[in-house]
Amino acid sequence: MLDSKLLRTDTAGVARNLARRGFALDLVAFAALEERRKQVQIEADRLRAERNATAKAVGMAKGKGEDASALLKRGEELTGLLGSAESALNAVQAEADVWVLGLPNLLDASVPEGRDESANLEVRRHGTPRSFEFTPLDHADLGQRLGLDFEAAARISGARFAVLRGGLARLHRALAQFMLDLHTSEHGYQEIYAPYLVSAAALEGTGQLPKFEQDLFALKGERELYLIPTAEVPVTNLVREQILAPEQLPMRYVAHTPCFRSEAGAAGKDTRGMIRQHQFDKVELVHIVKPADSYAALEQLTSHAEEVLKRLELPYRVLALCAGDIGFGSAKTYDLEVWLPGQGKYREISSCSNCEAFQARRMQARWRNPETGKPEPVHTLNGSGIAVGRAMVAVLENYQNADGSVTVPAALRPYMGGLEVLRPGP
Repeated sequence: MLDSKLLRTDTAGVARNLARRGFALDLVAFAALEERRKQVQIEADRLRAERNATAKAVGMAKGKGEDASALLKRGEELTGLLGSAESALNAVQAEADVWVLGLPNLLDASVPEGRDESANLEVRRHGTPRSFEFTPLDHADLGQRLGLDFEAAARISGARFAVLRGGLARLHRALAQFMLDLHTSEHGYQEIYAPYLVSAAALEGTGQLPKFEQDLFALKGERELYLIPTAEVPVTNLVREQILAPEQLPMRYVAHTPCFRSEAGAAGKDTRGMIRQHQFDKVELVHIVKPADSYAALEQLTSHAEEVLKRLELPYRVLALCAGDIGFGSAKTYDLEVWLPGQGKYREISSCSNCEAFQARRMQARWRNPETGKPEPVHTLNGSGIAVGRAMVAVLENYQNADGSVTVPAALRPYMGGLEVLRPGP
């Protein structure tokens, strides 16, 4: 959520920043809404002041033994009028809150200009794509010989699901365990086991609601609950409605969870294989930090996600997303793209974002700034550290052999009981 004070005092500046995204702030609608709010607020303040003055006059009249019946009657009238004014103010404020919830975050000045992914800026590359002496297969063809079963998943759940069998299921598990161990033992994260079902309020807090409801899976029943689209939702909400002491920051959390997305906006995209599924696993990194530290934290978080790819010896590149391609709640985002020889291109495997105070305002997550003594919004960051299914896709394609087998990366062998090669079954 944007800072309402900034929105009122520098509306034109906010509009210019949002225009970088291609988002047009409706200045006329905002001005009309703000004028209504001001008028109702002024009237409520006037009535409150008159009621307080009347109450004081009643006390003085009684103290002098004078008749206060007229003042008491006026006091009752003012109480009723004030109640109506406050109800009107609450209604206008609720309308304003809904309107503001639909506004994306402001962009950091360092975000590159551009309208779509073609303008994303490559920051660095690591590793050299392997040269094959044979034509490499993509993970869908390669994986089906090793235990990747789309047909069984379709019979159970429909399209965009997968069943993993045998060694492939173990490889998937090994990847998640390897990432968790790396982040907790070397990068200083606290591991979190979090709910997979969350409330609408939690999703509103991290920015998925109300704008992206079509991308969520909602549960039918008496309680309004949703399957998590990412562990970012429950883990970031750990600081919801909290006032943190300075010494509690920074907080660094890591969680391995399944993620559930309807992919409503991805019709026709990546229908083959495991790139875009309704259910997938991810190891998520979340930082809660002091505002002054958030951009250093973004570089750190990104480096932690990169380290996973380095240990797996997978070629990748880092992109700074341009203004037109950045996510709704992010002020700045780096995408990590891993090389997939089966597709002959880099594909996203991690997205690392600084949301600044955008989520914190929605969640009422604050810290007590010792310089002011007042509660102020924290800054929140999140990133994939990394997507497990896409990491498995990258391992299959980059480590494949001519006979259809796949060499297990050295970093994963301790998690695979020493197994060095996955071989096709009979």
